[in-house]
Amino acid sequence: MFTHEMIASFNELELTLYNYISKNSDKVAYMRIRELADETHVSTATILRFCRKINCDGFSEFKVKLKMHLEETKRTVINSPQHSITEFFERTLTGDLEEKINDAAKLIAEAESVIFTGIGSSGILAEYGARYFSSMGKFSVYIKDPHYPIHAKFRYNSVTIVLSVSGENPFTVTQVNQLKQEGSKVISITNNKLSTIAKISEINLAYYVTEEWFQDSNVTTQVPVVYILESIARKMKNP
Repeated sequence: MFTHEMIASFNELELTLYNYISKNSDKVAYMRIRELADETHVSTATILRFCRKINCDGFSEFKVKLKMHLEETKRTVINSPQHSITEFFERTLTGDLEEKINDAAKLIAEAESVIFTGIGSSGILAEYGARYFSSMGKFSVYIKDPHYPIHAKFRYNSVTIVLSVSGENPFTVTQVNQLKQEGSKVISITNNKLSTIAKISEINLAYYVTEEWFQDSNVTTQVPVVYILESIARKMKNP
């Protein structure tokens, strides 16, 4: 609800308001302007100026937006594990995923090295993928810093495996584009084939599961990613 630009524009009194609201948002959503002024020891004029800085015409509009924000953050849409996995198999394995796994395994088998990249939970799985592929005899590295310099000898005759649920993370897009321009072939594993990362990849493996959120956190299942990674590695070892 509060952007970085908004917070940076607050003066000392407005920061006092911001800090109070952040800690007591459930309470503030039902307070009158005079009550909030008394609790925070600021004037009603300061509160109205604060509201205008966060693009609200007045305190009433601010409370409406605050209530909507609270409802949004409390929203929980989490399916059972069985539902998510069944959805993956029904939607994906009836398509051409197996053929793409074979193509990816062949491309990787012909490469000298594999570079894994991803951010957040995708980064954790990228690290797992690098370890799993190395265990299968293919030299692999995991790059978690999108600005980390990658030596030319690792980029030469390499394959980059990029993991991203949305396929739109700007840091990952920039890194993948750089690696692609430097000659590394790109294999992406995303939740759909229409994302930016999917479109700039030589091979995209999309798993199509419903995105799930708990408050502000993306908790979409990553089981399909593990399945795809292990399937590629095993196909690479036993074509």
